[in-house]
Amino acid sequence: MAMPYYVSPEQMMQDKAEYAKKGISKGRSIVAMEYKNGILLLADNPSSLNKISEIYDKIGFAGAGKYSEFENLRKAGIRHADMKGYLYSRGDVTAKSLANAYSQSLGTIFSQEVKPLEVEILVVEVGHSNDENEIYRISFDGSIFDEKGFAVIGGESENLKDCLEKRYRLVALKEALRICLEAMEEQYDQKMSPEEMEVAVLDRTRAGRTFRRLSQKDLSGVPKK
Repeated sequence: MAMPYYVSPEQMMQDKAEYAKKGISKGRSIVAMEYKNGILLLADNPSSLNKISEIYDKIGFAGAGKYSEFENLRKAGIRHADMKGYLYSRGDVTAKSLANAYSQSLGTIFSQEVKPLEVEILVVEVGHSNDENEIYRISFDGSIFDEKGFAVIGGESENLKDCLEKRYRLVALKEALRICLEAMEEQYDQKMSPEEMEVAVLDRTRAGRTFRRLSQKDLSGVPKK
């Protein structure tokens, strides 16, 4: 008769965490950074699949890790925001409430399912001033981190975060883009071109929807070091 195989809860949680982290580390990095008129979202993404998108009027989303999993989270976030805005008011839809919903969902999956989601996501909201900006990083286990100034997710995020800490300051959009590219070049030890990136902004100067993807024309003329 085969003996039952026992794994302690601590070991099971540790194995799940290592599994999720391994999957996330394979993804390319994504940066959210405040600039003078809003929030810049930049992904090292040579594919045609979007990792950055709009959730609601002033709220953006970015996901790193397994594409199919964070894409499902993105769609769920849009449905959540639309329903809340319809039942109550558009002003009731906030990045904080959305981040809390994502946290509960990811935490439940991590603790109850055999396989955790191999994802790390950003939920950002542009305010009327930089003091009112919100940047939330949500991890695979549901942990929420309230970031200030900038946030990084995806492969080698800790090292890229260290690079950005030495460079970050509140500047205009193209200068912020240059800072992000320089940090990525230092991290990956290779030349990075803005034309090879997926780039979007939440621009508070725009009326209504603040989310805007940057075109190749928008990315031209980025100042060099």
